[in-house]
Amino acid sequence: MPDVVKRLLGNRSAAIGLAIVLLYLVMAVLGAFELTPYPPNQQHPRPADRLQPPGATYLMGSDQFGRDIFSRVLRGTIYSLRVALISVAIATLLGTAIGMISGYVGGTMDTLIMRIMDVFFAFPAILLALAVVSALGPGPNNAIPAIAVVYTPIFARVARAPVLSVKAMEFITAARCIGMRHWRILFRHVLPNAVAPVLVTISLALSWALLTEAGLSFLGLGPQPPEPSWGLMLKDGRNLMESAPWLAIFPGLAIMLGVLGFNLLGDGLRDVFDPRLRR
Repeated sequence: MPDVVKRLLGNRSAAIGLAIVLLYLVMAVLGAFELTPYPPNQQHPRPADRLQPPGATYLMGSDQFGRDIFSRVLRGTIYSLRVALISVAIATLLGTAIGMISGYVGGTMDTLIMRIMDVFFAFPAILLALAVVSALGPGPNNAIPAIAVVYTPIFARVARAPVLSVKAMEFITAARCIGMRHWRILFRHVLPNAVAPVLVTISLALSWALLTEAGLSFLGLGPQPPEPSWGLMLKDGRNLMESAPWLAIFPGLAIMLGVLGFNLLGDGLRDVFDPRLRR
C-alpha cells in the first residue's frame, strides 16, 4: 500500500487530480456547514446588490436577486458530489457483483446477462437518465437511481473481463478441487483481480456522473429553486450571458474542474495499476 501511494503521488496527472478532488471535498464541507460569506439563498433587496460583477464584496459576483454566486457555488458542491458519490457507489456494487457472477458462471447465464447490459448500452447516457428521472419525477434525490442505472452496465463489463481470465487459472481449479464454496472463491480469489480496473473506472465514472447530474439539473430535473446546483445556476445564467457572464462562467468552471480532476485521477490510477504503462 505505501508503494502504491508513493507511485500515485509521483504521477503528475494523479497528483493534480487528487488535489482538485480534495479541494472540492473542502468546498463541500464549507457549503454543508454554511461557512460561506453569505447565506446561499439570501436575497439582497437593494438594487445596488443585484448583478454585481466579481469584486471585493462578492468574490464571484451576484445574481439578479442579489445572491452571492461564490456562496451558491460552494453550496452546490454538496449536491453534485453527493449525487455523484452515492450513484457511483451503487453502480459499483451492483455492476461489480453482476459482472463477477456473469463471468464466473459463464454459459447461457453469462450470455443472457451481457445481452441485457447491451440493451442499456444502446441508450445514450443522458437519455436513459432522463427516462428514469421522468418516471420518478424531479427531485433532489431522484437523479441518484437514474445515474446508477446508467453506469451499472459499465462496471459489469469492467468486472467481468478479469474474471474470465482468472477463473481458468490453476489456483481456481485447485480451490474447486478441495471443495471451496463458489462465493468464497469469488471473494477471496477472483475479486482481488478485479479491484484495480474497478478503481480506475470509479474515478472516471465520478466525472461522468458530475456531467450527467449537471445536465439533469440544467433541464430542471434536479433540485428545485431556490436550492443551488451547478446545472441549475447555468440554466438561470444563460439568458444573461451578455450583461452578466459571471452567472454562467463560475458554475461552468466548477463543473469543468470537477470533471477534469476525476479524469486526471483516473488516468493516474490507470498508470499506477497497469504495469505496462509505468514509466
